[in-house]
Amino acid sequence: MKLLIWRNVKKLPFFSILDEFIILFNKAARYKYKQYQFPHVKAIYKQTNMTLIVSGTNRPNSNTLKIAKYYQKALAQKGEKATILSLTDLPQDLISGGYYGKTLEDFEPLQQQITKAHRFIFIIPEYNGSFPGILKLFIDACKFPVSFMDKKAALVGHSTGKYGNIRGIEHFTGVCNYIGLHVMPLKLHIPNIAFEINDDGDLFKEDTLKFTEMQMDKFLVF
Repeated sequence: MKLLIWRNVKKLPFFSILDEFIILFNKAARYKYKQYQFPHVKAIYKQTNMTLIVSGTNRPNSNTLKIAKYYQKALAQKGEKATILSLTDLPQDLISGGYYGKTLEDFEPLQQQITKAHRFIFIIPEYNGSFPGILKLFIDACKFPVSFMDKKAALVGHSTGKYGNIRGIEHFTGVCNYIGLHVMPLKLHIPNIAFEINDDGDLFKEDTLKFTEMQMDKFLVF
């Protein structure tokens, strides 16, 4: 009987307002707790909805950069503005190991791009059955956790052989998991890349276009 009476009393407007207040209070408390425990949360709420395409090698005139430019152009046709970050732009002091224990001024413009980005597309060539060492160096040089934590990424592998850098993409997925970057399940592997790009630097084969379109469409709602 007492339980029944209490249920009826709770239907009164006062208790409805009280319930709403308690819900809002709990949400605010959880947000403050997250900010206290995880400083990156505040930075993520301030970031712009920017997509950054990372060309994952510092090799000049690479097929990787051509694919990155193709993705940038295709995304623009879908109404999504994306910026390319090529690892050819990494400062020499970073490559020579001069960044350990200090901040490199030349790297700061790249760091600002990374911090502002909300989503990433990594274009990754196969180097000896994995991804390029320069890509790992780049990840290691980025600030933690504001660079990648709780952000999203799509991965595109390619190779001169017939497997499209399957192992390299899986290796890099492990790195992404460690730094808190959420990887979209649909990963692309483009084999025999020399036969996939035309003279204008665009992908042109029907199957490849089909799956890149599928990946980009899913990425835009990921």
